[in-house]
Amino acid sequence: MEDPRWEALDLEELAERAVAAALGGAGLDPAMAEATLLACDDARIAVLNADFRDKPTPTNVLSWPAAERGADRPGGAPQAPEPDAFGALELGDMAISWDTCTREATEQDKSLRDHVTHLIVHATLHLLGYDHIDAADAALMEGLEVRILASLGIADPYAEAGPAPRSDDPAPGDLERTDGQSQRRI
Repeated sequence: MEDPRWEALDLEELAERAVAAALGGAGLDPAMAEATLLACDDARIAVLNADFRDKPTPTNVLSWPAAERGADRPGGAPQAPEPDAFGALELGDMAISWDTCTREATEQDKSLRDHVTHLIVHATLHLLGYDHIDAADAALMEGLEVRILASLGIADPYAEAGPAPRSDDPAPGDLERTDGQSQRRI
């Protein structure tokens, strides 16, 4: 945890719950999966965004899948992660920014815990190969997100109409993506 402000949110417990819910919602055993989360600030995530996406600006969450798992066709299910020699599912890495998350939660009139939970669920689904580059993929991913969040007692984050959101997550296996195309901002 690079930014100590995350401690006030009990991020470790929140992240474990969000990741477990995302994995369970995707039909995977959370006990077998491994992922890391860097809890940082806008300055750090801007450096990561610049290094991996050529966008030197802060964002809410980034994800780096351990392997390419994307679907073979738009709207199709991604490939399931393969266990390593010890039976573990290595998913990848995530980074989340305190500054951007708190600002967005305030702007969207959401609880910070609910917003961060949503972002971690979203990033975990990216680690599993889900994406939202085109409408069919977005419908699949967002539908799963909404079901997972509902299982945690969190309202549909996409329910309110407004400007089309965008996400700054790199597409699975596409860490050098620079076109910025996406369907939603979360």
